[in-house]
Amino acid sequence: MTQAINRTALFNGSCFALITTGLSFSIRAGILSQLGAEFDLTGEQLGYINSMWFFGFPISMVIGGLFYHSIGPKNIMRIAFVAHTLGVLLTIFAGGYTGLLISMLCIGLGTGCTEAACNPMIADMYSGDKMNKMLNRFHMWFPGGIVLGSLISKFMTSMDLGWQAQMGVIMVPAITYAVLFAGKTFPEPQSNEATSLSSNLKAMFSPLYIFLIICMALTAISEFGPGQWVEVILGSSGADPMIILALTAGLVTVLRFFAGPVVSTLGQTGVLLFGAIFAAIGIYLFSVVEGPVAYLAAIIYALGYAYFWPVMVGAVAQRVPLSSALGMSVIGAVGMFSSGIFQPIIGSWIDNSTIENTAKGLSGEALQLATGQDTLQKMMLFPIILIVLFTIFYFWQKGKKPAAAAAH
Repeated sequence: MTQAINRTALFNGSCFALITTGLSFSIRAGILSQLGAEFDLTGEQLGYINSMWFFGFPISMVIGGLFYHSIGPKNIMRIAFVAHTLGVLLTIFAGGYTGLLISMLCIGLGTGCTEAACNPMIADMYSGDKMNKMLNRFHMWFPGGIVLGSLISKFMTSMDLGWQAQMGVIMVPAITYAVLFAGKTFPEPQSNEATSLSSNLKAMFSPLYIFLIICMALTAISEFGPGQWVEVILGSSGADPMIILALTAGLVTVLRFFAGPVVSTLGQTGVLLFGAIFAAIGIYLFSVVEGPVAYLAAIIYALGYAYFWPVMVGAVAQRVPLSSALGMSVIGAVGMFSSGIFQPIIGSWIDNSTIENTAKGLSGEALQLATGQDTLQKMMLFPIILIVLFTIFYFWQKGKKPAAAAAH
């Protein structure tokens, strides 16, 4: 007799898996300065360490999307747990730069498996409005995990608890999702026209999908660039970097919970365009303000990027439905891959600005502040380009109703 599917346990397990992803993002941001000091690493080297998380994510996400219908979500999540566990242990026992590169790659592979398995699994368990509601509530937990990780990292750092202990915290939600998934029957991947690889690839070579891919590359780095470097860039701004990270992620968590009415009112194209405008304003304010005003900049920045990721994935699901699970996996992978490419570039911006500002006679906190502001002004380029692209997207899609999303 086939065991009934425990949708509550599977959904909760998926949420804890995404919390694991959020913790790995924010705790890594919180310990970045400590890693740099302990292993005598440059900004560019720290960028490459960051990039391994972003590279591992798309690799496993694309592979998981390709094989989702053949091996199923249960096996993909088993791989996720092994990768998360290996990544945490290898980070804790890393002897230097190379070890950190390998460990962050493993964590990235685990996070990519989580997205590849849980998104279509939730879509298979629910239908209609219930599916949209549960997917939105699932995606809340990435920023939710960032909030938790930011506060945990700040507390543990203030208590002089080492970065190794902070990394160990990531295993708490990882073990929780493994326990929730253990022994459960997972839904069978549904098959229909959209599961045909040839149909998927044909849809993905359409002008609209390619345009969305370009936009996704820029939305992702606009979201992840400032956040991943928050401790390094804003450490001397007079505002607490981890509180800023927690504030932005917390606001994004709430905004995504109420995404439905906002997207319904402004439409996907309107939400993306306004998001780019607010993101540009927020990053600009980060680059010129000091002290408590930085928290206001954080709120404006969060309003900007809050809907970028889910609305971009939703645009693919609704406007290029025959791309199916693979199309959603690939666009998410592109977002993470672009973030990975830009991490060492941002690190080199920091290194070069440090050299230039040192030559001007700056030192200590004044040097760090000037360097952080210079770097943020360069980061403004990403949302500024998006304002142009999303204006084009708005007029391109004006009057066109999104196609019905294909079932997974």
